[in-house]
Amino acid sequence: MSGSQLSGIIKDIISSLVIVAIILILGVALTGAWPFMVAVQSGSMTPHINVGDVILLVGSKRTDITTYEEGKEEGYRSFGDYGDVIVYRPNGMKGITPVIHRAMYWIEKGDPMPNGKPAPNSGYITKGDANHLPDQPLISYPVKPEWIIGVAKLRIPYVGYVRLIFR
Repeated sequence: MSGSQLSGIIKDIISSLVIVAIILILGVALTGAWPFMVAVQSGSMTPHINVGDVILLVGSKRTDITTYEEGKEEGYRSFGDYGDVIVYRPNGMKGITPVIHRAMYWIEKGDPMPNGKPAPNSGYITKGDANHLPDQPLISYPVKPEWIIGVAKLRIPYVGYVRLIFR
């Protein structure tokens, strides 16, 4: 390989990295979320969101979250049902896969959770559209606003399979 070929390859790599960096910076700047796109890994939101879909998020500080209860009263729907779909870190833990589920309703600390026990904190009760039971208290506490990565706004079918293959 000649010096000019090597130089060309290096320039191509650098320009590709610059383009990726610009896309990432613009994505975060426009959406207020990181990550601003997620690939769906489970079927808990079917039939409205499927495994392999990519979901574009908007940061929760840039949009209001409408719960299922509020959406039903107001006639607001997203992804085929009432209320917003949120992506959150269960119990605020960063090392585990985030959950994408619908915000069903808000409860205050001490209010009864779906199992009748008092909520240890204020937050959202969430549920996958395909699930029969809410997430709380089975897998986590009510979802605190600071645990929310973003609110789902756009679904791109099948694109996420590329990411899931490399997982």
